[in-house]
Amino acid sequence: MPFAKLGLSEPIVNGVERAGYQEPTPIQQRAIPPILEGRDIIATAQTGTGKTAAFVLPVLERIARTLKDKDANAKPKGPRCLVLAPTRELALQVEESVRTYGRFLRVRSAVLYGGVAIGPQVQALHAQPDVVIATPGRLLDHLGRGNVRFSRLEVLVLDEADRMLDMGFLPDIRRILSELPARRQNLLFSATMARGVEALARSFMRDPVRISIGVQATPAEGVSQSLYPVAGHLKTELLARLLEITPHKSVLIFTRTKRGAERVARALAKKGFPAVALHGDKTQSQRERALQGFREQKHRILVATDVAARGLDIRDISHVINYDVPESFDAYVHRVGRTARANARGEALTLVAMDEEDLVRDIERRLKRSLPRVGVPDFEYSAPAPPRYGSRSRGSREGQGRSWGRGRSRRRSRGSRSGARQ
Repeated sequence: MPFAKLGLSEPIVNGVERAGYQEPTPIQQRAIPPILEGRDIIATAQTGTGKTAAFVLPVLERIARTLKDKDANAKPKGPRCLVLAPTRELALQVEESVRTYGRFLRVRSAVLYGGVAIGPQVQALHAQPDVVIATPGRLLDHLGRGNVRFSRLEVLVLDEADRMLDMGFLPDIRRILSELPARRQNLLFSATMARGVEALARSFMRDPVRISIGVQATPAEGVSQSLYPVAGHLKTELLARLLEITPHKSVLIFTRTKRGAERVARALAKKGFPAVALHGDKTQSQRERALQGFREQKHRILVATDVAARGLDIRDISHVINYDVPESFDAYVHRVGRTARANARGEALTLVAMDEEDLVRDIERRLKRSLPRVGVPDFEYSAPAPPRYGSRSRGSREGQGRSWGRGRSRRRSRGSRSGARQ
């Protein structure tokens, strides 16, 4: 089915085709028509299925239809669409999609996020954008300063709603909702339909159309998954060995903490595998350079915390490696979902220390199958831990000096988890 048959006008179809897309994905086929009809939408689909375009395209179509009106310039100014996103990276990605797909339209957009100077954002708001994309905290800052008003708002989009709730944005979202016109179209997109997301949707949506694509909370079919048991102090050595023997195009490595991401990136660089780290302590310009360099293959290895696991448009990742086993099944699915996007193939490798076995069993239970455990030939699994290794921080799993497979595995208590997630 071509995009034109979904009810999109020629300028938008041309923008999509110029971006290299010819056929809509299933989520786009099912979401775009009811959105164009003005219905509220609750859409859940796996990462990498095209959710961003599923709301950006019909929003642009709605704006484009008004732009044809000769009296459009005489109408009150102000944003017609507000998109809330959990992270600045995702907000920037959405704004880029608005510009890319709307390149043949006279549509203005502004993106608002924290960690940067507020002045340029104020100027962008003064230019009367049609679409505002924002993280909740920075948007509340602008609302408090009187920099933006939404009296003309027609469409609200909550993107990656489950992620926003995971990050504690529910109070901010409720405050923002209180500032918006009651009569509006509401679009909620999420990778999973957690209980909190369902409750939030019921609080403000009107008879929403529910769309679910694929089996939720499971890795894509194209992902080959395997486990590599290893003592905690040998993880970096095994990681380097895997990079050496595994043909790879681009590799996304996940650690649990910011400190862990920096340590692993530095260690890989010393071993001849140039890598860049991405986490919440990086400045916005550093994060943008890291992502852009990875997308452009200037560096083929990105070491990241879960800030990179959701929503970011990073294509053609051949391998995902979990240096630390994620602490929830949903986190595992979202990490693994960074590869095998858009029906491609990919590999997900997870390094498993002894006291991470309980976490792995939880993942396998939710997957309803066991994952293969793989060993690397000629790797020295019995190498002893260096002196004082066991005294390091458990927050990055560095204190696991015991050999994997001896003794009884233990799950860390919640109280010992590091608060530095991103």
